[in-house]
Amino acid sequence: MFEIAPSEMLLFAIVAIVVIGPKDLPKAMRFVGKWVGKARGMARHFRSGIDTMIREAELEELEKQWRAQNEAIMRAYPNVDLPAPDGAAGSGGMAPIEPPAQPSDKRQAPAAHAVKSADATLAGSDEKGAKG
Repeated sequence: MFEIAPSEMLLFAIVAIVVIGPKDLPKAMRFVGKWVGKARGMARHFRSGIDTMIREAELEELEKQWRAQNEAIMRAYPNVDLPAPDGAAGSGGMAPIEPPAQPSDKRQAPAAHAVKSADATLAGSDEKGAKG
């Protein structure tokens, strides 16, 4: 917001030392710091108030648009029967979702069968190799 160059700050410090004096300069700087802090706080409060008013105005505008769209939809579809929210008056054509079935031990049986058949194949090839 304010741009103060280092040379301007040095000039300001020299003038303050000459006018106020080195003895009272710390008190004066604290006094100025308090007032700058209060001014910043007031500016922050003012800005937040303006932001709040802008947000409320935007929300009111959005609410007006929503009401207009809602009225248009209600005029276009006046007699739509909605299902009950708790599902007591029908399920709306949807079946209830069932949890997945738990896995059984049947998965291990084909693997064991494959090992047995592989052993039988190898045993058969050993017999053929022994005969031939």
